[in-house]
Amino acid sequence: MSSKLRLGFVGLGMMGHPMVRHLAAKGFAPTVYDIDSAAMTRLAGIEGVHPAASLADLAAKSDVVITMLPDGRVVRRVALGDPQGSNDHLLAGLGAGAVIVDMSSSDPFGTRDLGADLARYNIRLLDAPVSGGVKGAEAATLAIMAGGDAATLDRCRDVLLAMGKAVHHAGPLGAGHAAKALNNYVSAAGLLAAVEAVIAGQRFGLDPAGLIDIINASTGRNNSTESKVRQQILSRDFAGGFALSLMAKDLRTALGLARQSGLKLPLAEACVAVWNQADDALEPGVDHTAIARLLEGINGEVLRQLT
Repeated sequence: MSSKLRLGFVGLGMMGHPMVRHLAAKGFAPTVYDIDSAAMTRLAGIEGVHPAASLADLAAKSDVVITMLPDGRVVRRVALGDPQGSNDHLLAGLGAGAVIVDMSSSDPFGTRDLGADLARYNIRLLDAPVSGGVKGAEAATLAIMAGGDAATLDRCRDVLLAMGKAVHHAGPLGAGHAAKALNNYVSAAGLLAAVEAVIAGQRFGLDPAGLIDIINASTGRNNSTESKVRQQILSRDFAGGFALSLMAKDLRTALGLARQSGLKLPLAEACVAVWNQADDALEPGVDHTAIARLLEGINGEVLRQLT
């Protein structure tokens, strides 16, 4: 897609901010909006970034609008409006043939419903959630998993590649959000297993850092043993760049997908229960790697800090 495309971007948080900067640096000149004026201010003065006065204003200046928001319910309100709230929404300004690309972590069934509602106005929807966290957004190395019409995705591919290293077409609308939720389930289960293993190892007398080295040289290695246990947990930094509440939300989405498909997944049930417990017990806003603190508290075994 040409960099002359009129591009809008809604949601300028920890992920959206660096994504917008990369879009601007690569010539897409995004028009941006966030309900948080401070988020808008942080992008002020960056060449190629244009603030909008409202969602409707942004939509009127856009052929494609990217959303990076907390969940699908917020995306729906932004797209279609809220009968009991503000009348400001994208539909008020978008023209026929426009595209909304939802890069949030949304419920795949809700995404299908939203796509059907937008289609009545000749507006297309793609779901294109990401993996890689804030670090991936800052480095433009996000893995993007997309759902929707292949031709529409091809029109938007250059935009997406300005923010990531690869775009994977997962299937029809909703498939990207389904893939993201299932990926995060596998990731979260791996983190739980890794933390439980090092806690058990330390109680037995093993050095947790040494055990992680052994696991990483063996068949148990996973993303968490390679990039989270030493770096975020044993260091006590707990700054992996993805909130625990969002991980718990994605896991509930994955489990809901399985249940609506008539499946019973015992490990997923157990995993979601632990993450929900952590979401309730730990303070708001903590990083997902802080789930180690819950497991330490349950077992009365605080992992030794790296020195």
